[in-house]
Amino acid sequence: MTKEEFAGARGGRTARRVIVVGAGIAGLAAALRLRQAGWRPLVVERAPARRKGGYAVVFSGVGAAAAGRMGVLPALQARHVGGFDLAYLRADGRPRFTVPRPTVGRLLGDGGLALLRGDIEAVLYEAVRDQAEIRFGATVTGVRQDAGGVDVTFGDGSSERADLLVGADGLHSSVRDLVFGPEEHFRRDLSHVVAAFTLDRLPDGLPERAFSTITAVGRTFTVADLGPGRHAAFFTYGTADPGAELAKGPRRALRQAYPGFGWTVPDLLADLREEDVYFDSVSQIVMDRWSRGRVVLLGAELERRPDDVPAALRAWQTGLLGRHLSFHDT
Repeated sequence: MTKEEFAGARGGRTARRVIVVGAGIAGLAAALRLRQAGWRPLVVERAPARRKGGYAVVFSGVGAAAAGRMGVLPALQARHVGGFDLAYLRADGRPRFTVPRPTVGRLLGDGGLALLRGDIEAVLYEAVRDQAEIRFGATVTGVRQDAGGVDVTFGDGSSERADLLVGADGLHSSVRDLVFGPEEHFRRDLSHVVAAFTLDRLPDGLPERAFSTITAVGRTFTVADLGPGRHAAFFTYGTADPGAELAKGPRRALRQAYPGFGWTVPDLLADLREEDVYFDSVSQIVMDRWSRGRVVLLGAELERRPDDVPAALRAWQTGLLGRHLSFHDT
C-alpha cells in the first residue's frame, strides 16, 4: 500500500501514524492490530527480505485467542499439521518411549496448533501487507520526540514523523538502545544458548509426524516434522559463557556441544547454512518501565484511549506492574 492510499481519513479525522520497528511475529501482529484500530502503520525491518523458517511452536491459549480477534486464526488452522507424536530417543537414535498422538492432542486441548514460526509470520504478513507500508532493509539510527510526536531517522538519512514508535525488534532492539540505553543494562543471560533452523528433508531414521527429542545433561536436540517440506531442528544447551559460544558461530559451537549425539546430528551440522540459523543466548530483558514518552516496547491501551497516546502508555505500564507481569524480548 502506498503513502497516498494511507492518506484517507477515518470518521473525518486523519488516522494517526505509527512506526513499528521489526517485521517478525510481534511487529506484524502489532501493525495489523493497530491498523484494525484505525492507525496508519509503517513497518521497518533491517533484514533485506522477510525471514522464513525457524523453530516449531505449539500455538494455543492467549495466542490463539488474540489470533481470533485479529481474524487470522482460520489461516493458521489451515497450516496445522494435525496430530503428532512426541518421540523420545537415545543418543544413537534408538527409541526410548513415545507419547502417542491422541494423548498429545488431549494435552494440547481444543484449538492447540502445531506450526513453524515461519507459518505464523507468513499468515500475519499476508494479512497486513496490503494494510500497512512495509520497508525492508531499513535501520533506525535516531529517535527524537516532543509533546506532539516522535521523529525517527533511518540509515539512509531519511526520516519520518509519527504519533507513536513501537519497538518490536527483539532481544537486540535498536529502539531500546536509542531510547532507554545499552542492551547490557537490561539483558539477563540465563546460561543457555539456542539454535534453530529449518531442514530440507526429514533425517533418515526419524519418525514422521513427530517431535523427536534427544536429551542429555544440559543438552536437548529436537527435530519437528510438520509434514512435507516442513521440518525444523532445535538445539539448546547450558553454558557458563553464552557470549563465548556465540563467537564460535553455530556450526563449531554445536559440534563441540553435542559430541556424543551420533547418527543424525553430524549430518545436519555438515550441511548447515549458518546464515539461515537463529543462534543466540537465552536471555530476559528486565526493565522497570516499557514506555517513554511516545515510544513503547510493545503493548499499550491505545484502543481504549485513542486520543491520548501518552496516557494510554502510562495506563498500560501501570496495569503491567500491578499484575506483576514479566515481559521478555525474544
